[in-house]
Amino acid sequence: MTKLVLATRKSPLALAQSEMVAAHLRATLGVETELLKIVTTGDKQTERSLEKKGGKGLFTSDLEAALLRGEAEVAVHSTKDLPGDMPPGLAVGGYMPRADTRDVLVLHAGVKTPQTLATASPRRRLQIAKLFPSATFTEIRGNVDTRLKKIGELHVADGSVLAAAGLARLGIASWPGVEFVPLSFDQMVPAVGQGAIGIQCREADAAKYAAVFDAPTARNVTLERAFQTALGGGCHTAFAAHVTGDTLYLFHENTGVRRQALTPADFVAPAATAARVLKQFGLL
Repeated sequence: MTKLVLATRKSPLALAQSEMVAAHLRATLGVETELLKIVTTGDKQTERSLEKKGGKGLFTSDLEAALLRGEAEVAVHSTKDLPGDMPPGLAVGGYMPRADTRDVLVLHAGVKTPQTLATASPRRRLQIAKLFPSATFTEIRGNVDTRLKKIGELHVADGSVLAAAGLARLGIASWPGVEFVPLSFDQMVPAVGQGAIGIQCREADAAKYAAVFDAPTARNVTLERAFQTALGGGCHTAFAAHVTGDTLYLFHENTGVRRQALTPADFVAPAATAARVLKQFGLL
């Protein structure tokens, strides 16, 4: 195959990530690449409440359909958008090297204790409420620049939370009227797969792509996704699992933040590890 078609969302961040994957595939496989830009259901339904109506598959199913129809060889996703289960015939081929996995508190300039915070994520809301118990919450949708403008220029809320990796991939180190405060894992456990660009493909092609992507990222994210699958969680569930080094950080609304040491054996059987740890914390 001399040309690979990559299915991607049309948002600026999705296109930046897909260009990174395309460049990597050109360099490692010696192929030409083309981006198939798709406006997903989630992109069209900008007023939809992801928490109240669910967000599972909203940003991924249209890309997956293009793969199943043979219109693209791979689909490029922000891994945290990928549901724990996958349509029959598809698999994750691999991941790009993971970027900064932290969440960043985005504050209107001069605000130290936000009274209004805008986020559609139950995971972020429940964790940030521990830091600012008096804050009230509203939802916020839109691309990264739209969200930053709403906090800085329009001041529709005192703050929001964004992924550090997304800001970095867009080249955003600062923004007018906004201050960035990175959050530690003890303050905010990142979403499953946060900071990782996932490459989805047809199941028959998975082994071919696995060899050209990042093994350490795959090792950690595969374990995180095992927790997601065990709990049946999508992006509207107030849950997070993050693996860094030999430590697992887990957040659930029933337990708060928990930390667990990991051994090499824990990565060998991700599903069994997830089941054991979740039972230990009373979540299964």
